Amino acid sequence: MALRPPPLRVWVWTAGALVLALVAVLLYRGSSVAATDSTTAPASPLPGGTPAGQVAQAWSADGRDLPVQLVQEGRVVVPGERSLVAHDAVSGEEAWHYRRDDAELCGATAVDGLVVAVFRTAGRCDEALALDAATGVRQWTRNLSLRGDATIQGTSQAVLASSTTGVVVIDPTGDNVRWRTAADEGCRLTDTAVGSSGVALLQRCPGSDAVRLRLFDSFTGQARWSRDVAVPDGGEVTLVGADRLVTVAAGGTLLASRPDDGSEAAALPLPEGDGDGDGDGDGDGDGDGDGDGGILQGGAGDLALLWARGTLWAVDPATGEVRWERPARGLPATADAAKTAAGDVAVWVPEEGGFVLRDLATGEEAGRADVDGGLEPGGRTSVTGPALVYRLEDRVLGYR
Repeated sequence: MALRPPPLRVWVWTAGALVLALVAVLLYRGSSVAATDSTTAPASPLPGGTPAGQVAQAWSADGRDLPVQLVQEGRVVVPGERSLVAHDAVSGEEAWHYRRDDAELCGATAVDGLVVAVFRTAGRCDEALALDAATGVRQWTRNLSLRGDATIQGTSQAVLASSTTGVVVIDPTGDNVRWRTAADEGCRLTDTAVGSSGVALLQRCPGSDAVRLRLFDSFTGQARWSRDVAVPDGGEVTLVGADRLVTVAAGGTLLASRPDDGSEAAALPLPEGDGDGDGDGDGDGDGDGDGDGGILQGGAGDLALLWARGTLWAVDPATGEVRWERPARGLPATADAAKTAAGDVAVWVPEEGGFVLRDLATGEEAGRADVDGGLEPGGRTSVTGPALVYRLEDRVLGYR
């Protein structure tokens, strides 16, 4: 019995299925899914213990545009041109990574147990996502429309995307844009910062002999206050930070404003630069607090912590009083305050011979972790169990 060819409709269906399969393959190859290489890690408890009396460098990782906030859930997040790599804070081994072949990283920050990153795909920073800091598992993704030169900063419960024309505030634990605001017409934003005080903007307008410092509520976007800061002859005004106090460097002075009304809380003379404590010194106006010769700001307990050119101040935000002052190599660990033997709050301060645990209220030494060869200047300290993480301008060092 002769075999009869299939009906025409079968050939049509088969051809259609092959075409659909080919289209699917082509779409996949051209999609961001195919261009993404990512791994995840199992969740694990945070390491216990405290730093030993003598520590040594256990690992290091080079990075670019390192965020101020890069330690979360026992991971140290180091960005690259197109990637995020999370290292175990104790061992330095890679825990997970996320890489894109079709997009460049605009910036990232680690807050609230998450790593929030924004990627540039077509000239604009237009794709944002959040990854679980401990595991690397994606939590949310959303489209944005930010300028291609946008920078990313973060603090608890707020992520700030900034450019010279305006800012956008994103809820890190959701994917919603809380609010946005633009620079005044004809003006530009020279610096931005986000911290416990809110979102601070430094604005420069043509024809003005001063820059305008403004503070906004990070949740509602409501303007709290604004004040003009005179530009010193032959100098400039840069925004240092917005944690506990809103601080700018104007010439040779640190001017600290109260977050509630913008009144001056303190005016601290900057130490003379010695070429050894210049920190990041990138002066890029990106709001990371690392410009103007490496002036760094953070907060712990009820005190603002300011570091500049080898000197650390602990300042009472309510009175502007300097509670204590010490020589230091950089900024103490502020996110996870430690405890003294008596149970008092303490911070690990990077100093010439290593890390010194100091009582937050008095500045008195309560312990130490010596480092052979000492520490480089201009770093930010974090602590995770027995590990001390030291963030410099272009790399991260782990000590244990």
